[in-house]
Amino acid sequence: MGVKGFVEGGIASIVAGCSTHPLDLIKVRMQLQGEASAAAAAAPQAALRPALAFQAAGTHTVSLPAHGLPAAAARKPGPVSIGAQILRAEGAAGLFSGISATVLRQTLYSTTRMGLYDILKKRWTQENGGVLPLHRKIAAGLIAGGVGAAVGNPADLAMVRMQADGRLPLADRRNYRSVGDAIARMTRDEGVRSLWRGSSLTVNRAMIVTASQLATYDQAKEAILARRGPAADGLGTHVAASFAAGIVAAAASNPVDVVKTRVMNMKVAPGAPPPYAGAIDCALKTVRSEGVMALYKGFIPTVSRQGPFTVVLFVTLEQVRKVFKDVEF
Repeated sequence: MGVKGFVEGGIASIVAGCSTHPLDLIKVRMQLQGEASAAAAAAPQAALRPALAFQAAGTHTVSLPAHGLPAAAARKPGPVSIGAQILRAEGAAGLFSGISATVLRQTLYSTTRMGLYDILKKRWTQENGGVLPLHRKIAAGLIAGGVGAAVGNPADLAMVRMQADGRLPLADRRNYRSVGDAIARMTRDEGVRSLWRGSSLTVNRAMIVTASQLATYDQAKEAILARRGPAADGLGTHVAASFAAGIVAAAASNPVDVVKTRVMNMKVAPGAPPPYAGAIDCALKTVRSEGVMALYKGFIPTVSRQGPFTVVLFVTLEQVRKVFKDVEF
């Protein structure tokens, strides 16, 4: 088997990642909505001190500090509005912020998970008499996703920060020039260990995504071919199976993805405690301040991105496999 599965999976993953990068960017921006208001709500408020101003005519007015009164909840912008905001504020290039990190992430994370899953699937299929049950596919996905995420976490962290930078005030932006610059500055300013910040979340999410995405695709493809015959192994089957895999992966991973994004994006001031003590603390604070459904922020763009990403991934993978069918390396 060698490295063939890694090469095929890596090519397909890079093509899919670059094709759907703008949707991933919008998803990240949506997942970070509410952080600032949540922090403000958690901050101690000054005591109210009514100020009385008596007029000469005997009338008087009472003024209260505006920050002490509950403000009406602002309506959160949707994915189309977020995309329009990015275009207005950052131009078309803003939709591809952090794409160098996406390429590196797919090269490290997705190449590893796709190649390792392929090795485990083939080995276990041979051991099981040519048939691999669903639970073994899920197990292969969990292992492959966990290993891939551990390898790719620095690039994932850089990608999240570069995608989120445009929503920050100018004075607070990190302004990374590239993924190399991002990793170098994080190492210099925050230490080597910072490159694996949020790694437990990244690993958990990757295990969920890989197990649900790859296992669902294989299972759906097998079910379609069993019903319609081997002749149906074409583009229509690949698209249908991959779209089902994308929806399942998005639904399973979104809560972990929201927490991961917030932990990775948090800014830690020197000498100050971090906004979140960890993944559980982040999840609890998010639910307390924004409600349970906050864990599904960005779900529409997640599905909108995960669906096309998974379709492009597996359709490209099937075509790359045809190209390398008679090649061994």
